[in-house]
Amino acid sequence: MRRRLYFLLPGTARARQVVDELLLARIDDHHIHVIAKEGTPLGDLPQANLLQRSDLVHGIGLGLGVGGATGILTGLIAIAFPPQGITLGGWTLLVTALAGALIGAWVAGMIGTDIPNSQLREFASAVENGQVLMMVDVPREQVETVTNMIKLHHPEADMHGIDPRIPAFP
Repeated sequence: MRRRLYFLLPGTARARQVVDELLLARIDDHHIHVIAKEGTPLGDLPQANLLQRSDLVHGIGLGLGVGGATGILTGLIAIAFPPQGITLGGWTLLVTALAGALIGAWVAGMIGTDIPNSQLREFASAVENGQVLMMVDVPREQVETVTNMIKLHHPEADMHGIDPRIPAFP
């Protein structure tokens, strides 16, 4: 199980140094995600992808729930008031629930890609002011070691906590 650590760094040069140290500490670069102000050249820094930058995952989850509930309601209405000459059974409820969940997840996921990640809202002003947000996903037993290493070598790095709810597939 991994935990996500959040650090604010003063610039990309410092971020490169931290990434190099993390790589030496055997943290894979696909577990390091960097977000900077729009237009900032990041070079070879591991940039955050769509899953980290947007509310895609949250949107899909919300769409599944709302779409599934809407599908169940639609199915119940269809069963209660069936079209003339058609007999609807319990399968109608299953089909409408699945269709509603899929359509809801698809639509909400598309909307979620255009919305900034709500978990990163607290960092938005710092990033706009030129700081670099670094998210590092580390095994639970390495959280203290990595945090202490970064604080020791980079006292200007601003630690912003640990998120235990990272996706299982970052």
